[in-house]
Amino acid sequence: MFVLVLGLIIFLGLHSIRIMADGWRSRQIARLGLKPWKGIYAILSIIGLLLIIWGFGLARQHPVLIYAPPLWLRHLNGLFMLVSLIFFAAARVPRNHIKAKFGHPQVLAVKTWSFGHLLATGMLHDLVLFVPFLIWSVLLFIVSRRRDRLNGTIYPTGTVKGDVIAVAIGVIVWALFAFWLHTLLIGVNPMI
Repeated sequence: MFVLVLGLIIFLGLHSIRIMADGWRSRQIARLGLKPWKGIYAILSIIGLLLIIWGFGLARQHPVLIYAPPLWLRHLNGLFMLVSLIFFAAARVPRNHIKAKFGHPQVLAVKTWSFGHLLATGMLHDLVLFVPFLIWSVLLFIVSRRRDRLNGTIYPTGTVKGDVIAVAIGVIVWALFAFWLHTLLIGVNPMI
């Protein structure tokens, strides 16, 4: 569990700088320059993510059951994942109504992903992974929306074309994960 927790501390700690120390972040960018800051940020993010993946794999070798969710919650998680992947796509597709309305659909994707998985899984290693991501995403969304209001941030208006593209990408990626990639990469078939 140590490797998983270390990865979470690095990854979520780094991604919490805007929540906890936005002024410090701005000073470091001014001191180092934007490209070096992004380079350091990217390297540390990758290290944290790799530690999370490795640590989760190690923790799964010693499962500790905390609760046994009913089967219908696993199926409900499929719906949460569909919504999550549509949010994730909406973060990248220009001019869609989801981004126009919420401003930070990628954070909503993480929130939906972690909440759905908490409903569907009940092992200690699952809680150690998904609870911090859920807490972080809730806090980041609140802080990001507050910052948007203070700065008067307005996102480009959405178009039907942008919506269709975001939903189509989300559905395609969901189908790939639901029917193939989740089993291949995680070793768990979510459709059973």
